[in-house]
Amino acid sequence: MVRRRIADQPTSRLAIWAWRVALFSLAATFIAVIVVRSGALDIVPALSTLAGALAVAVVAILLACAAGIVIWREGVGGIRHAVWALVIGFALIGYPLYAGVKAYRLPAIYDVTTDPIDPPRFEAIARLRPRDAHPVTYAGLYSAELQRAAYSDIEPDLTDSSPQEAYAAALKVITKRKWHIVDARPPQGQAQREGHIEAVAHTMILGFRDDVVVRVRPAPDGSRIDVRSASRYGRHDLGTNAARVRDLISDIDDVLATPEPDKEKKQPPAKTAQPAVKGRSATR
Repeated sequence: MVRRRIADQPTSRLAIWAWRVALFSLAATFIAVIVVRSGALDIVPALSTLAGALAVAVVAILLACAAGIVIWREGVGGIRHAVWALVIGFALIGYPLYAGVKAYRLPAIYDVTTDPIDPPRFEAIARLRPRDAHPVTYAGLYSAELQRAAYSDIEPDLTDSSPQEAYAAALKVITKRKWHIVDARPPQGQAQREGHIEAVAHTMILGFRDDVVVRVRPAPDGSRIDVRSASRYGRHDLGTNAARVRDLISDIDDVLATPEPDKEKKQPPAKTAQPAVKGRSATR
């Protein structure tokens, strides 16, 4: 009995190339993210590297779509390669697309504060910022109007706690978040010098450095906490600074609202008086 050899189904070369390009874009994006987070390059070359990697992902998606058309018309193989290329490509450009939608819906500001009239000042951080970063001075009235329209809930935190307690709570929250504290000055003295904390936070994915300052001032019924968060680069923060200010104030309020466990004072046991024995004592 003669066995017939069934010829292997040819594979679409477009599908193979789409898969290869997708893998290359995945590796390039991974390396670009590491470069951006590490700060090995200046911000513009680092972001250009990331943009190039994402552009390669778009090319992989286009090749996969073309491969799908060829596979449908000619009945060749390679559908698995094309599908994986689409999955990898859309996974890589998914977050940039989401960020683009947020940028369209949110105002183009990079500096958010609870006090636009007298914003907390960057002092120690001002000496650390690169020359090509944004200025440390507040953007002004126009930025304040945009902030008020988009983030009306960003306002000073008025608490009945003392300035020392409010400062300690803010420092505890910042330390727990593992931000890099640049300067920390507690409120003290007869004139009640305001508390001042400056720290550097990092964004989750790309690790951009954003600067944060917390100011604690005495108020008639307690203290007032003002927060300012500003990005070093970019005209648009995609709502990151507003979310950071909002979450920081919420966490500080949670710490102030949580009563500290009372320390039990250990008192020595009371001495019980031994009853006096009348008569002669018994000896054993």
